[in-house]
Amino acid sequence: MGEYSKALSSFERSLEIRKIALPPKHSELATSYANIGVAYHHMGEYSKALSSYERALEIQKIALSSNHPDLATSYNNIALVYANIGEYSKALSSYEPSLEIRRIALPPRHVDFAQSYNNIGSVYKDMGEYSKALSSYEQSLEIYNIALPPNHPDLASIYNNIGLVYMNIGEYSKALSSYERSLAIRAIALPQHHVDFAQSHNNIGSVYYHMGEYPKALSSFERALEIQKMALPPNHPDLAGSYNNIGMVYNNMGEYSKALSSHERALEIKKNSSSSESSRLGRFLQ
Repeated sequence: MGEYSKALSSFERSLEIRKIALPPKHSELATSYANIGVAYHHMGEYSKALSSYERALEIQKIALSSNHPDLATSYNNIALVYANIGEYSKALSSYEPSLEIRRIALPPRHVDFAQSYNNIGSVYKDMGEYSKALSSYEQSLEIYNIALPPNHPDLASIYNNIGLVYMNIGEYSKALSSYERSLAIRAIALPQHHVDFAQSHNNIGSVYYHMGEYPKALSSFERALEIQKMALPPNHPDLAGSYNNIGMVYNNMGEYSKALSSHERALEIKKNSSSSESSRLGRFLQ
């Protein structure tokens, strides 16, 4: 529900009881610390999230076997924090043991492998290592194609990520193909006005923009904005992004008054918006 402060309060109460009722290195204490870390992660409190994840991992190393899947999850969550704060080498260093544990503990085509490869790919993308990012994303896609139904939303996310890489290396036709595949899956798998549709339309619009196909770009950006207005609060920063995109198209089409109007709307929202959440967040443990 996004009520992170209330979630945090409940997780902390759970931890308080477990500290009294259980031995100090019991695995359920690690579960509490992990869940507290995820709540902080969603709140953007990355140093507190990292501290909680590391405390969970410390207990798990004592309480669990060395290849227990929960250790892989903790390493993964720690890596997600480092990725969010731009510490990419530390993120990769945490993703590696997570992936290695999963190789030992899980079947070879388990979806958690796909998650690992996807997250590693995102770090490489953010580092500008696009060939490595593409390789990781394709490994993730290969597993998802085997492990998931053909219209699962996670497949849409992978196609979207692959499109982002192709976009960054200027392979616009390949980017467009990946984005359209992502959109086709989302059209089947998600509610009609889900915010992920806006992401797809914005990304498709960006390809058309870079290809100089401004009417098509404008149509995609306007569709994204239409969905965001239904799905998001009125001052969400993603709306500012869409208005900005629309303004850039109008500017390139020579429609300067419309461009100015869109950019001014984007600026107004940015002044009133809170910082956006990361899209790659930790996972709650059961």
